[in-house]
Amino acid sequence: MRNIFLFIRRYFNFLLFIFLQMVCVYFIVSYSKFHEAAFGKTANQITGKINKRYSNIQYYFNLRKTNDSLVKANERLYNQLRLDRQRSDSIQLAQIDSLFTDSLVQASSFVFRGARVVSNAVSTPNNFIVLDGGSAKGFHKGMGVISAEGGVVGIITETSTDFSVVMSLLHKDSRISGKIFKTGETGTVTWDGEQPNVLYMNGIAKSVKVAKGDSIITSGFSTTFPKGLLIGRVEGAYAVPNTNFIKIKITTHTNFYNIQHAYTIENKNATAVNELLKHVQKQLQ
Repeated sequence: MRNIFLFIRRYFNFLLFIFLQMVCVYFIVSYSKFHEAAFGKTANQITGKINKRYSNIQYYFNLRKTNDSLVKANERLYNQLRLDRQRSDSIQLAQIDSLFTDSLVQASSFVFRGARVVSNAVSTPNNFIVLDGGSAKGFHKGMGVISAEGGVVGIITETSTDFSVVMSLLHKDSRISGKIFKTGETGTVTWDGEQPNVLYMNGIAKSVKVAKGDSIITSGFSTTFPKGLLIGRVEGAYAVPNTNFIKIKITTHTNFYNIQHAYTIENKNATAVNELLKHVQKQLQ
């Protein structure tokens, strides 16, 4: 306290000058419209810049929260897509008049769940991705995985309680059923172990016309992915020697160098379909 009084006593004249200046500015601004407008404009500009900088700092520290909220929003949107919906059987519903059920309501056969990528590899022949979510979150072996942009990423091969391992498309054993969006022909999409953004589609006849930029989508012929998810776009097509087929070079839609969030896809009908196929195979044996 003593130091404060000493400071005031030492700089009394200067402090009095500052105080009187502030009083003068107040009276000028209060009783002059011109000075009031000029002061208000300057003050708004200064406070605006300060608030902008504060907002940028606050936004930076809230990026993780923002990303998580966007993942949740995208998850809800994916679950509303037409590609993962089936119309209910109106014949069966018509027999239950007492239920308040709309026969035109579409029931979702695929469920999308968001997950954060905690590990990713692109430089080995066998690349895997680890997701922050496992059996406790409903993830299980065989579920498809797509990127936040909607591109195909891979298939879950192993799960623990809290984590899941995904076989990336950039894996020598990866096999995805793809379709040329424009013409409808289907083939198998694989990776040759070279470039992390290039895949190849095999099994397409030479008679098929393929142009650079054509979309390659999932065929929907498996229980892993619904039809219509983007795998990539055609970069070029090459004739396979001594065969009637061509090999299509594809640029991946997913940027495997920068995957931060992903979505798993659960097919509610997968178990029933797979059990039926196993039953048929046993009968053929």
